[in-house]
Amino acid sequence: MNNSTGPYHVVDFPAERRAMPAFLDLKSGRHVMYALLEVDVTAARKFIEDYKAQTGEQLSFTGYLAFCLARAVDENKAVQACRKGSKQLVVFDDVDVGIMIERKQGEAPVLTGYVIRGANHKTFQEIHQEIRSAQSKPVPSNNGMPAWFRSALLLPWPLSAMFKAFFRMIVSRNPMIVTSMAGTVGISSVGMFGKGHNGWGIADGTHVVDLVVGGTARKLAEVEGQIEAREILSLTVEFDHDVIDGAPAARFTRRLVELIESGYGLDEDQTKTAIDTEPAPERTVQAPA
Repeated sequence: MNNSTGPYHVVDFPAERRAMPAFLDLKSGRHVMYALLEVDVTAARKFIEDYKAQTGEQLSFTGYLAFCLARAVDENKAVQACRKGSKQLVVFDDVDVGIMIERKQGEAPVLTGYVIRGANHKTFQEIHQEIRSAQSKPVPSNNGMPAWFRSALLLPWPLSAMFKAFFRMIVSRNPMIVTSMAGTVGISSVGMFGKGHNGWGIADGTHVVDLVVGGTARKLAEVEGQIEAREILSLTVEFDHDVIDGAPAARFTRRLVELIESGYGLDEDQTKTAIDTEPAPERTVQAPA
């Protein structure tokens, strides 16, 4: 027997973390399509930095991505359709964006799920204020999940496997059960603390469309014939290929990138319903010198 292991101690595995992999298992078996993008976020980053310098307030970059995602989906709601049985799709009118936010529980930060309801009807400033308000509130009981649902996810095997199979059957007939808890689309900001280090995140999403926000780094890019240093975000867009084909996914992705790169909606006077149809300046990312 090998006794060379050094000192260690055993701690409790929080129930909210044990519930997360069980929740992700509910979407296992679907066919996922990934788009790995480099998105020029210079305009958004500069606006956020200038706003902080003037007001002292840090605007939410995740909130801005949620705003752009909601507007892109609003133009083509078919990309957030959910299967209902084998022959029908549920197409939602509102874009509910599921995100993860940090709240304080004592001195420790706790990651909890939050859904921005009707994000396609809100301005960037309204979404930012909603996120900051949610972050200031106490951690909800059961981490925002219904008590019965979290308890079922934490059942011992084989009861947990039986519940997941039963739940998948129910959701296939009524997808609104999941969207009511997690939204119709989602964003996971795995790279929000990795500024200066680019790289993509790959995760098993729970929505028909999910964004995985990677790192941001400065790179040389060609903008309107000039070489400039730009802030480039590594962004992964995940699609449920069982619902979305490649061509609609490509068109949606192109529009999403246009909105983000153009700085759409950063102006406080931007109306809630206006859709900016002018594309962002074309640019080409190059390797750093």
